[in-house]
Amino acid sequence: MAANGTTVTKAPPSPSPLRNSKFFQSNMRILVTGGAGFIGSHLVDRLMENEKNEVIVADNYFTGSKDNLRKWIGHPRFELIRHDVTEPLLVEVDQIYHLACPASPIFYKYNPVKTIKTNVIGTLNMLGLAKRVGARILLTSTSEVYGDPLEHPQKEEYWGNVNPIGVRSCYDEGKRVAETLMFDYHRQHGIGDYPLLLPHSPHVHQSFVNLLVDGLMRLMEGEHTGPINIGNPGEFTMMELAETVKELINPGITLKEVENTPDDPRQRKPDITKAKELLGWEPKVTLREGLPLMEEDFRQRLGVAKKA
Repeated sequence: MAANGTTVTKAPPSPSPLRNSKFFQSNMRILVTGGAGFIGSHLVDRLMENEKNEVIVADNYFTGSKDNLRKWIGHPRFELIRHDVTEPLLVEVDQIYHLACPASPIFYKYNPVKTIKTNVIGTLNMLGLAKRVGARILLTSTSEVYGDPLEHPQKEEYWGNVNPIGVRSCYDEGKRVAETLMFDYHRQHGIGDYPLLLPHSPHVHQSFVNLLVDGLMRLMEGEHTGPINIGNPGEFTMMELAETVKELINPGITLKEVENTPDDPRQRKPDITKAKELLGWEPKVTLREGLPLMEEDFRQRLGVAKKA
């Protein structure tokens, strides 16, 4: 379920002897599933800044790329494993950031069965690993669990309005089941302390993704049980976004309106009160500030020079 009314509480003491009562220490072995993706690779960059962290990335490259991690390949504190999370993974780690799953409708509707297997079986495998080694685990969920919301803005307690048999349900319902599994393992086994509700935002550019990564790390290293919304509550229409991109990047292009895809939500806005109060986190980059940074980041990744 997306947000089942569970309040944020202090996580129970961990059975692992590898961590102190603050759930953090300088020597950490950290697993990032989906770490070759856009957000995952930025998270890896931040984790590798701590010279005492050892980081393991597991990714099957369905949507991620080795190029996103090329600066760490061969580093003595970094390990990259080509692995599909629908298969068990046996590693000894202290923390698990579970990001693995295609997040774009283009990708997850291309292979919907694989998508829901990644969400359900993949999350089960990561929870099983966390239970076995006593690791803390954080799940990146999605604003898709709110569906086409009947409540605005959306608080973590909102249960959502999702079509369970629609073309997007492999992702929507898959993430809802993943959250259910996180809470069931938390209640039954005392793990799964960090189900994180992560509303996606068009602000996924260099500066915002760094802020987002900061939110993930604050949640992992704190003492709060989720879900917690991490996203940008600034609202704008897709046409406003397109016009702004056109103005900043290429005023000569022509915009074309097309029919929306089935079950695509009409409007969503995360309520980030908990993130601000419990994590001291909030986005600080506006759309106009962020788009030029996004342009530069994409140009570097694609190897496209800016026209004079």
